[in-house]
Amino acid sequence: MYCSKCGQPNSDASQFCASCGQALTVQTFPATGPTVGTPGVAPETSGKAIGSLICGLLAFIFPAAVAAIILGHISRSEIRKSGGRLTGSGMALAGLIFGYIGASFIPFVIIAAIAIPNLLRARIAANEASAVQTIRIIGAAESSYASRHPDTGFTCELGDLRSAGLPREIASGERYGYVFQLDQCSRQGYLVIASPRTVNTTGKRAFCALQDGIVHQDLNGSGAECAARGEPLS
Repeated sequence: MYCSKCGQPNSDASQFCASCGQALTVQTFPATGPTVGTPGVAPETSGKAIGSLICGLLAFIFPAAVAAIILGHISRSEIRKSGGRLTGSGMALAGLIFGYIGASFIPFVIIAAIAIPNLLRARIAANEASAVQTIRIIGAAESSYASRHPDTGFTCELGDLRSAGLPREIASGERYGYVFQLDQCSRQGYLVIASPRTVNTTGKRAFCALQDGIVHQDLNGSGAECAARGEPLS
């Protein structure tokens, strides 16, 4: 054995070190051997983290964006406190990012939901006012044309009214979402009808007028109904 003080070797039977006189003690070591450990438990992925990621991918839908943010914060807090039992922090973070991106668009969606119907109503009102004005322009052109052509009278061709000063854009038969047509043309009179190209989108009402210049309307946007039973425009 070796002396614990000077490190010199001594016989196993010696009680004192031959070099320095230090009392020698026999050191014993606990027996070592293979130990049987308990099998480790595999960490579990947080369900809330998975839910946050899924909701984040659907963040363009308003409730999903909010759910992604809430689940993301809850899951990351639970993962930190689980001591390694739960995983999925990365998925929760991704869900949070997508959720906040989706939530940032919410104000724009609200503004659009308010503004778009108002813009559509304003556009329809402008188109209808333009249609009434155009009917009167066509009526003036028809009167001028008939005075120049007493043998034939009024014409049912908008293109013929170009010679009477009708603008090219009206002579094409469509203007600002309304379609214009002439009917019942003779020496005595004519009928002009203005119908919305798409009812409730480019216009709600249809308008019509005879040679007397009184404009009538149909609230359902039917040109035929306006000609048959239209009520005078107030």
